[in-house]
Amino acid sequence: MMRKRAELPSENERSSLIETDESTFQIKEEMKDAPQIWSWKGEGKNIALLFFLYLLQGIPLGLTASIPLMLQNRHVSYKDQAEFSLVFWPFSLKLLWAPIVDSLYSSKMGRRKTWLVPVQYLLGIAMLFLSTKVDQYLDSEGSPNIKVLTIGFFSLNFLAATQDIAVDGWALTMLHRKNVGYASTCNSVGQTAGYFLGYVVFVAFESADFCNKYLRSQPEPYGLLTLSGFLYFWGIVFFITTTLVWFLKREKAQDYEDHTGENVAEQNLSIVESYKQLLKIFKLPAIQWTVVVLLTCKIGFSASDAVSGLKLVEMGVPKAQLALLAVPLVPLQIILPLFISRYTAGPRPMQVFINAIPYRLMFGFIYAGLVWITPQFQSGDGQFPFYYYLMVVIIYAIHQVTVYSMFVAVMAFFAKVSDPQVGGTYMTLLNTVCNLGGNWPSTLALWSVDALTWKSCHTEDSIIHETNKCRNPAETLACTEGGGQCTVDLDGFYVESLICIVIGYLWLHWGRKVIHQLQSKDESAWKVRNN
Repeated sequence: MMRKRAELPSENERSSLIETDESTFQIKEEMKDAPQIWSWKGEGKNIALLFFLYLLQGIPLGLTASIPLMLQNRHVSYKDQAEFSLVFWPFSLKLLWAPIVDSLYSSKMGRRKTWLVPVQYLLGIAMLFLSTKVDQYLDSEGSPNIKVLTIGFFSLNFLAATQDIAVDGWALTMLHRKNVGYASTCNSVGQTAGYFLGYVVFVAFESADFCNKYLRSQPEPYGLLTLSGFLYFWGIVFFITTTLVWFLKREKAQDYEDHTGENVAEQNLSIVESYKQLLKIFKLPAIQWTVVVLLTCKIGFSASDAVSGLKLVEMGVPKAQLALLAVPLVPLQIILPLFISRYTAGPRPMQVFINAIPYRLMFGFIYAGLVWITPQFQSGDGQFPFYYYLMVVIIYAIHQVTVYSMFVAVMAFFAKVSDPQVGGTYMTLLNTVCNLGGNWPSTLALWSVDALTWKSCHTEDSIIHETNKCRNPAETLACTEGGGQCTVDLDGFYVESLICIVIGYLWLHWGRKVIHQLQSKDESAWKVRNN
């Protein structure tokens, strides 16, 4: 069975280091349309369980988001960062195996526990294994082993995405059908709390600078948390939680009430039937053009969203301080969707999407300028003044307005065009494509930075070795062994930012017409049965 469900963005509506949760607005829209919720008395345990399962899901996601900052402090190349960014893709591709999770199960164990229990045990095993090896992988022969780290954390996110499919399905039947709206709250709050623990809390307490400045009287060369210790702790938590759920929580199939108030029984579609349903949706011309729009609309923002935060770390901004900048933006990220939704409730919600694009593209120049001037604010001891961080927060906050304007508009558009006969599959498909449309440009943007960067080899007496452009590790080694040093003549980030902005405005010229045409289509153009 395919369901209407919120997709976690991977990195996909990210603004630099601030992870925006694209599920938040969709969840609130579902709750607005949900039937009246009666008292949750007697269901406190179920709500607490759902909250904790979603929290567990957010831990590997937040932890994965912290690794690029640790890699940047180890001076890895941006091609290595691009390779590691593949770990964020499972949440954008889970539609490929969601029908399998929905269709195959043991009735004796339970439809959702069939997948939840083994997947969470595997998550615990993976975390415990990584806890014994991750320090070695991060400092393998003096530099991180990117391939092994990518495989390890990709596996964590793949398992977390599979757990998400199972928990979302169980949430529909675990709660009373008139209380199912609480599942959306558990999803939003639980995932956000888990991500916060895995990203903000871990990065702060892993940082020796942060701990020495705020938590210690005597400085130490290490933080209060280590990556291996953090992984080990949560691996044990996964084992304990999964065992308790397996033996103490009984799964019972029942009817549930969907967002229209209709009493619906859980479907039992076969794997083949589920994939056929997806294929029928894909065959709609309107959907095909929508997929093209969603897969290309974020190219113009990829440099600022994926690279600028890492560039700030490269310029000396402490990663713990940047992670903590997410905290004051949380209230804004809650309020913005509620405010913007008033302007997307009409028949043409994507007009807000189109209007926000030029302003969001302008942040390509703003972030490039921020990276350029950052070294001027750094003091002799490597610290940055309070007003610098205040400036960064203000820039991020204004940027969030453009991000959420586009996000709220596209979510409203999805809700408007989705065929209610296959609403769950429809929404899952559109959300998955939307997330993928943010992932692939980000990976490409990270990979392109080094290719667009111009370097040269200088010796101490300023003599330039014109034949050596420091284009690869061999040329870099030859430069240093010859008594020289590779210096950056033109940073590829600035070149890439300009290219992305140009592509973005060209896309806007084309995309505006296509979006207007899509919004003008009759309702029948989006119906699967009319195809």
